[in-house]
Amino acid sequence: MTPVSTASARHYLWGGSCDGWHLLDVPDLSVIEERMPPGAAEAPHRHLRSRQFFRVLEGEAVLELEGATHVLRAGDGLHVPPGAAHQMRNASLADVRFLVVSSPHSHGDREPATLENLQ
Repeated sequence: MTPVSTASARHYLWGGSCDGWHLLDVPDLSVIEERMPPGAAEAPHRHLRSRQFFRVLEGEAVLELEGATHVLRAGDGLHVPPGAAHQMRNASLADVRFLVVSSPHSHGDREPATLENLQ
Protein backbone atom coordinates (compact mmCIF):
# COMPACT_ATOMS: atom_id res chain seq x y z
CA MET A 1 0.00 0.00 0.00
CA THR A 2 1.13 3.52 -0.82
CA PRO A 3 -0.34 6.86 0.21
CA VAL A 4 -2.77 8.42 -2.26
CA SER A 5 -3.37 12.07 -3.08
CA THR A 6 -4.89 14.12 -5.88
CA ALA A 7 -1.40 14.13 -7.47
CA SER A 8 -1.35 10.32 -7.72
CA ALA A 9 -5.06 9.40 -7.99
CA ARG A 10 -6.94 8.71 -11.22
CA HIS A 11 -8.39 12.04 -12.38
CA TYR A 12 -11.55 12.73 -14.40
CA LEU A 13 -13.48 15.78 -15.62
CA TRP A 14 -17.24 16.12 -15.27
CA GLY A 15 -19.86 18.77 -15.95
CA GLY A 16 -17.51 20.62 -18.29
CA SER A 17 -15.54 22.37 -15.54
CA CYS A 18 -15.35 20.10 -12.47
CA ASP A 19 -12.54 17.78 -11.40
CA GLY A 20 -12.68 14.47 -9.58
CA TRP A 21 -9.98 12.20 -8.18
CA HIS A 22 -10.62 8.54 -7.29
CA LEU A 23 -8.80 8.22 -3.95
CA LEU A 24 -10.31 4.76 -3.41
CA ASP A 25 -12.39 2.81 -5.91
CA VAL A 26 -13.38 -0.73 -4.93
CA PRO A 27 -16.80 -2.39 -5.35
CA ASP A 28 -17.97 -1.85 -1.76
CA LEU A 29 -16.47 1.62 -1.14
CA SER A 30 -15.58 4.72 -3.14
CA VAL A 31 -13.82 7.86 -1.91
CA ILE A 32 -13.65 10.72 -4.39
CA GLU A 33 -12.30 14.24 -3.93
CA GLU A 34 -13.97 16.78 -6.19
CA ARG A 35 -13.37 20.41 -7.12
CA MET A 36 -16.34 22.48 -8.25
CA PRO A 37 -15.83 26.04 -9.55
CA PRO A 38 -18.28 28.88 -8.83
CA GLY A 39 -21.66 28.40 -10.50
CA ALA A 40 -21.15 24.69 -11.21
CA ALA A 41 -23.72 22.07 -10.25
CA GLU A 42 -24.34 18.40 -10.79
CA ALA A 43 -27.66 17.25 -12.23
CA PRO A 44 -30.27 16.25 -9.63
CA HIS A 45 -30.17 12.48 -9.20
CA ARG A 46 -30.54 9.56 -6.81
CA HIS A 47 -28.73 6.29 -6.19
CA LEU A 48 -30.85 3.20 -5.58
CA ARG A 49 -28.18 1.20 -3.68
CA SER A 50 -25.41 3.62 -2.74
CA ARG A 51 -25.28 5.47 0.54
CA GLN A 52 -23.19 8.64 0.31
CA PHE A 53 -21.50 11.07 2.65
CA PHE A 54 -20.43 14.51 1.39
CA ARG A 55 -17.82 16.45 3.41
CA VAL A 56 -16.62 19.91 2.41
CA LEU A 57 -12.85 20.38 2.65
CA GLU A 58 -12.60 23.98 1.37
CA GLY A 59 -15.16 26.61 0.48
CA GLU A 60 -18.93 26.48 0.71
CA ALA A 61 -21.39 24.22 -1.14
CA VAL A 62 -25.13 23.85 -1.29
CA LEU A 63 -26.48 20.31 -1.06
CA GLU A 64 -30.15 19.94 -1.94
CA LEU A 65 -31.50 16.79 -0.32
CA GLU A 66 -35.11 15.73 -0.83
CA GLY A 67 -36.21 19.36 -1.25
CA ALA A 68 -34.27 20.71 1.77
CA THR A 69 -31.39 23.14 1.23
CA HIS A 70 -28.23 22.57 3.27
CA VAL A 71 -25.30 25.01 3.18
CA LEU A 72 -22.11 23.11 3.92
CA ARG A 73 -18.92 24.93 4.87
CA ALA A 74 -15.40 23.57 5.35
CA GLY A 75 -15.60 20.81 7.96
CA ASP A 76 -19.34 20.16 7.45
CA GLY A 77 -20.72 16.90 6.09
CA LEU A 78 -24.09 15.40 5.24
CA HIS A 79 -25.35 11.84 4.78
CA VAL A 80 -27.39 11.04 1.67
CA PRO A 81 -29.27 7.74 2.12
CA PRO A 82 -30.02 5.39 -0.78
CA GLY A 83 -32.96 6.57 -2.87
CA ALA A 84 -32.74 10.21 -1.75
CA ALA A 85 -32.89 12.84 -4.50
CA HIS A 86 -29.95 15.22 -4.21
CA GLN A 87 -27.80 17.80 -5.96
CA MET A 88 -24.50 19.40 -4.98
CA ARG A 89 -23.83 22.91 -6.32
CA ASN A 90 -21.47 25.80 -5.79
CA ALA A 91 -23.38 29.05 -5.32
CA SER A 92 -20.32 30.86 -3.92
CA LEU A 93 -17.66 32.96 -5.65
CA ALA A 94 -14.78 30.55 -4.93
CA ASP A 95 -13.95 26.92 -5.71
CA VAL A 96 -15.32 24.29 -3.37
CA ARG A 97 -13.46 21.03 -2.68
CA PHE A 98 -15.25 18.12 -1.07
CA LEU A 99 -15.13 14.39 -0.48
CA VAL A 100 -17.83 12.01 -1.65
CA VAL A 101 -17.78 8.66 0.16
CA SER A 102 -20.10 6.02 -1.35
CA SER A 103 -20.91 2.52 -0.16
CA PRO A 104 -21.17 0.52 -2.30
CA HIS A 105 -19.54 2.58 -5.07
CA SER A 106 -22.10 4.59 -7.03
CA HIS A 107 -20.89 3.81 -10.58
CA GLY A 108 -23.84 2.58 -12.62
CA ASP A 109 -26.24 3.33 -9.74
CA ARG A 110 -27.53 6.74 -10.74
CA GLU A 111 -30.87 7.86 -12.12
CA PRO A 112 -32.22 11.36 -12.83
CA ALA A 113 -34.38 12.94 -10.12
CA THR A 114 -36.27 16.14 -9.52
CA LEU A 115 -36.01 18.37 -6.47
CA GLU A 116 -38.67 20.79 -5.31
CA ASN A 117 -36.46 23.59 -3.95
CA LEU A 118 -33.96 23.97 -6.79
CA GLN A 119 -33.04 27.59 -7.48
